[in-house]
Amino acid sequence: MDQAVKMDRMYRLQRHVYDLTRHCYLLGRDRLLRSLPAAPRGTVLEMGCGTGRNLIRLSRMRPDLVLCGVDASEAMLCTARDKTRRAGICARLACRLAEDFDQGRDLGLSGGFDVVYFSYVLSMIPEPAAALEAAWKLVRPGGALCVVDFGDFAGLPAWFGRLLTGWLGLFAVRPKPELPGLLARLAGDGGGQLTREDHRGGYAVLFWLRKPAA
Repeated sequence: MDQAVKMDRMYRLQRHVYDLTRHCYLLGRDRLLRSLPAAPRGTVLEMGCGTGRNLIRLSRMRPDLVLCGVDASEAMLCTARDKTRRAGICARLACRLAEDFDQGRDLGLSGGFDVVYFSYVLSMIPEPAAALEAAWKLVRPGGALCVVDFGDFAGLPAWFGRLLTGWLGLFAVRPKPELPGLLARLAGDGGGQLTREDHRGGYAVLFWLRKPAA
C-alpha cells in the first residue's frame, strides 16, 4: 500500500486525539526543540509535522523563526492547519513524503533550511535512509539535521523493551536500531559533526548532525 494512503487511513480518526494520547510516551520532543541550533530568523522544516504540535511549541520558544512542515497525511495536515491558525502561528505546510519533497514546488521557497528535524517519524518509515538523505540535502551549509525517536532501551528492563516494541508494532511503529549508522554515514560522506544523546535510559535518542559551513 502507498505510504501516504496508509498514513491517511491510520490517522483519519486518530488525529482528533493524537496530541492527548502521545505526550506520555513520545519523550524528548521538547528537549530537541529547545536545542535546535537555528540562527536568529532562521528557516526550520519539520519532516512529518503531524498535527502541528511541535511547530506551535517551537513558535512559542522561538517566535523569530520561519516555520515549515511536511507530512505524508493530508488528514493530519488538516488538523495542523486548523491548530496553527487558531494558535496564531504562521507556518508553511505541504503534503508530501520526505523523500519526494521539493521546497520550491511544495512551499515556494529556495536555498535550503537552517534546520531540518524529524520527531518520532523515522520509526514509522519502512526505509528511513532515503528520508534522511533527502533531508540532509535540504540543510544549508552551517545548518543541522536533528532527530528524536525511540532508542535502544539499553538502560531499561528487558521486559519493558519487549512490551513497548510489541505495543508500538500495533501502530506500524518500529524502533530503528540502524539510525546511528545511517546518520554516521551521512556525517562521514558530508564532513558533518554528529552528536548523540540517550534520553531516559535509552527510551529515546536524540541526534544533531551539523553540516560544515561553506
